[in-house]
Amino acid sequence: MPWGLKRFQQTRNLHFITFSCYQRAPLLGTPEARRVFEQTLEKVRQWYALYVTGYVVMPEHVHLLISEPERGNLAIAIQMLKQITAHQLKTTDDAFWLARYYDFNVWSESKVVEKLRYMHRNPVNRELVKLPADWEWSSFRHYLSGIEGVIEIESQWTARRREQLGAAIQLTPRDENPLRMRHTRRIRTLGCIPISSVAAGAGASSFVGSHGRGWLALWNALRPHVALISQAREERV
Repeated sequence: MPWGLKRFQQTRNLHFITFSCYQRAPLLGTPEARRVFEQTLEKVRQWYALYVTGYVVMPEHVHLLISEPERGNLAIAIQMLKQITAHQLKTTDDAFWLARYYDFNVWSESKVVEKLRYMHRNPVNRELVKLPADWEWSSFRHYLSGIEGVIEIESQWTARRREQLGAAIQLTPRDENPLRMRHTRRIRTLGCIPISSVAAGAGASSFVGSHGRGWLALWNALRPHVALISQAREERV
């Protein structure tokens, strides 16, 4: 780890993770390579019991918005993800990934929305596609319609599906500190944002009524992301 770089892990926050291919080469430049990465991420998600709130796989780098794992620690989970992907995709003796990765602790709901928007707009900003929904290797399509992809995304769509199956997950804090208990529950449900219902026109009163007054600020913060989703729907009709 380079001097001056500090990682704040085991804080029970979400983490915005970025890592790049060796020498920024487009080693994920094919659909097949990006699909291998997605499949590996899903395996790691299950092995380490972590939540994926959002992601995007670009030709030469990856962005992830994930929780800390229930088993092991985040650094080990990321290391495993990179090692398995490299083993499957390497065609030369050169390294596949840059050794370091960027880790940003996401402390608030507004930062969750900011990072999701940044990830989903990345392929558009790079002029790879015209709309976020046109890029298959991200979580945008899931947020748009609830479609199930290779990776399970922790969202309101997923929570609703679990309830319908009678297998809703009960989140249990690990310590007795009431402040940490509330903090843990809040962070774990950050990904469960009912974007679809808001985008469909549900007002603030109905949104807050079903989730409590504390969600009003989050509803307001989500409006830019919701507008982007609504625009994508209209343009694809």
